[in-house]
Amino acid sequence: MVRHTSYMFVTGPNVVKTVTHEDVTMEELGGADTHASVSGVAHFAMDSEAQCLQAIRDLFRFIPSNNLDTPPRGAASDPRDRRDESLLDVVPDNPNKPYDMREVITRVVDDGEFYEVHKDYAGNILCGFAHLGGMSIGIVANQPAVLAGVLDINASVKAARFVRFCDAFNLPIITFEDVPGFLPGVAQEHGGIIRHGAKLLFAFCEATVPKLTVITRKAYGGAYDVMSSKHIRGDYNVAWPTAEIAVMGPKGAVEILFRRDIIASSDPAGATEARIQEYRDKFAHPYVAAGRGYLDDIIDPRDTRPSLIEALESLQTKRDRNPPKKHGNIPL
Repeated sequence: MVRHTSYMFVTGPNVVKTVTHEDVTMEELGGADTHASVSGVAHFAMDSEAQCLQAIRDLFRFIPSNNLDTPPRGAASDPRDRRDESLLDVVPDNPNKPYDMREVITRVVDDGEFYEVHKDYAGNILCGFAHLGGMSIGIVANQPAVLAGVLDINASVKAARFVRFCDAFNLPIITFEDVPGFLPGVAQEHGGIIRHGAKLLFAFCEATVPKLTVITRKAYGGAYDVMSSKHIRGDYNVAWPTAEIAVMGPKGAVEILFRRDIIASSDPAGATEARIQEYRDKFAHPYVAAGRGYLDDIIDPRDTRPSLIEALESLQTKRDRNPPKKHGNIPL
């Protein structure tokens, strides 16, 4: 949609004012920015028609013209074996400190180009297209810089639709994961977070294209499962040494598991901290998950690009089928 010239709504401002007594402008009700950032109806909001048309041309550098065609290849001028030293410093030492997942994505993909979709909507998850080793891919990534990267209703629906789009057009999906869980709260529960979160689960389960996942830091609970884990047919799942794969974070786990011991202690704060450190040493790392087969490898962050390219190439001949029904029953 083009800003200040494009509008979309079921009923206009005059009808809204008559029926609900809400005084709203056309821009506020159904302008390009409103649909792109509030309702999520528009994927892109542009300043002019010319810019809009150019954006569509750019989009077709990544996607095929129909579902039977092979996705277009990129220039592949970026060395496939390129290692990026700066990836060692992207994830903060403090697990509660945010960082921008776009920095990880742009340092891994070809020429640092990430064509983001729905950029202004549900910013706690990133979706978009890129080339990797010349191959077109779709990217789904938690964004720790927004709401700590949690999955909420809007993020789940945004990502689910994107995953299904990629699967429809034969685009491999690469997931960059740093998710502390689903967003808690009455509004989310009453809004159907279980139903909407299941859409993302269903989309990843149903997708038959190659699915690769990189866990950079947190991978907690049900949200870990949903983000293209091995448990839902992930093809290639790896983690950085900074990854934490568990039911929940150390603090929350300790407060539940050792509540009685902490209350009975003469120094509750000290006892809590000691238990948290014990939990971190035992579980707040990727090695237990790797030992159980939930990961294919634990990789040096600098090797993320060559590792993904090698795995992606090995999956080019992947053949997968869903149960022989007309279609699945996605939880709408």
